[in-house]
Amino acid sequence: MRTIVSYVCLVVVVVAVFGTTASVFAQEAKPAGQPAAQAGLLTRRLTAAEAVALALENNLGIKAARIDPEIEAINLVGARAGWLPTFSASLQTSSNEAPNQNFLSGALGGSTTSDNFGNELGVQQTLQWGGSYNLGWDSSRFNSNSSYSTFSPQLRSSLSLNYTQPLLRNFSIDNIRQQVQVTTKNQEITDVGLQQTIAQMTRTVRNAHWELAYTIASLGVQQQSLDLAQESLRNTRARVEIGTTPPIDVVAAEAEVARRREAVIVAEAQIETAQDNLRTLVFDPEMPDFWAIRIEPGELPPFQPTVVNVDSAVRNALERRTDLMQARKSLEVDDINIKYFRNQTLPDVNASFNYGLQGLGGTQLQRGIGPFGPGSGDVLSESQRGFGTVLSDLFANEYPNWTFAVNVGYPLGTSSADASLARARLQQNQSRTQLRNLELQIAAQVRQAARQVQTLEQRVASSRSARELAERTLAAEERKFEAGTSTNFLVTQAQRDLSLARNVELQNVLEYNRAVVDLETVQDVPLR
Repeated sequence: MRTIVSYVCLVVVVVAVFGTTASVFAQEAKPAGQPAAQAGLLTRRLTAAEAVALALENNLGIKAARIDPEIEAINLVGARAGWLPTFSASLQTSSNEAPNQNFLSGALGGSTTSDNFGNELGVQQTLQWGGSYNLGWDSSRFNSNSSYSTFSPQLRSSLSLNYTQPLLRNFSIDNIRQQVQVTTKNQEITDVGLQQTIAQMTRTVRNAHWELAYTIASLGVQQQSLDLAQESLRNTRARVEIGTTPPIDVVAAEAEVARRREAVIVAEAQIETAQDNLRTLVFDPEMPDFWAIRIEPGELPPFQPTVVNVDSAVRNALERRTDLMQARKSLEVDDINIKYFRNQTLPDVNASFNYGLQGLGGTQLQRGIGPFGPGSGDVLSESQRGFGTVLSDLFANEYPNWTFAVNVGYPLGTSSADASLARARLQQNQSRTQLRNLELQIAAQVRQAARQVQTLEQRVASSRSARELAERTLAAEERKFEAGTSTNFLVTQAQRDLSLARNVELQNVLEYNRAVVDLETVQDVPLR
């Protein structure tokens, strides 16, 4: 029995140091937590901070979330494309031959022929303040055998500019500006969403790390309990051999060993599950030894009592919560839509200005006096006006023409813009109500998280006291059993109570650390 007492004292020391010293945890839990077949596997020691850093680099969920802002950036480029200038060009040629139907056809012989070649160049663009312009230049060459043609071939060129400016509707905002502003807000929302995903993943990884540390420590407790049961079984058999204990006690001791061995098997399976959970969060699945590498927690779930300022935590959450930021930016999108639809209800008043220049040239024909007398239509002389002269007339503003107009349009009755404006206002009121409700829920969530930290802090202290009392109870039962004033059943029951108390303390420490992580996280992002 001295061996049992010595072993119990050693266990008490290990458990007492467990709450503060990670090295003891690594030395005590690792041998018990690794079956012999797994001793040669590759092991990676990770702290919680290192696990989070690896997750931010390798986690597939975060990699997918990082694509969302890139998609919105491309959407913004697409929305801004409405302001890009559009260049157009065309070339065309045609030929026409028609039979002369009467003497007015204007051509000698049986048919009138004409050939035409032309090209057009143009640029049009919608400007960021709502106006639009269209600039075009064209030139053509026309040739005909008609006696009515003054130029054959005829060279023609013209330059035109059209500018239209909305004065009411589409003046302060139009469809392009609405899409650009809404897409910009959506990009900001996805940026906040990425921050939310990262914060939630950080919480998940930290909890998974603590969960793995807890399962390894729990296996150590179960193994210690199994060792106590096996030692008790050996002592019981020794007492049966010398006749101081009935043989039935051996059966009870063997049953207790079997139950505690089952608990060890369950704890080992829980370690494997926790290993897989953390592995899939932090490691790159393309690693060749992805499923083979084992993770060893570099630190224990610490117990550091925290002073919780509930009011400060609530204020922080109302300022920093990503879902609140997204809801507020969604309200800004509603404001943009309302501004746009309100503008669309205004009269459609547009001012437009057109300015054109033209030049004409080619081979100018001087014909005889006509129209039907002798020699009418005969070419008497020719003079040349080349294409350079045509362009000179064009850019010298020899033949200008311009038009200024104001166009007004207004629908009679309720327009689609009126209906859209009414709907947008209702949606905005709904969003504001939902925002207030969200703020209320967030305040309640933060208060609950703070209360959970305070409660678990008290539970850890209570379970620690319970574990210390269970250790003292087991030591007393061992001494009484050695003195013959206790029974094997009472010793076994004390061992069970100690194992349960140790597990409860470990569980409470784990839950306390989870609660602290949740309190930190709930001030930034919603808990999933």
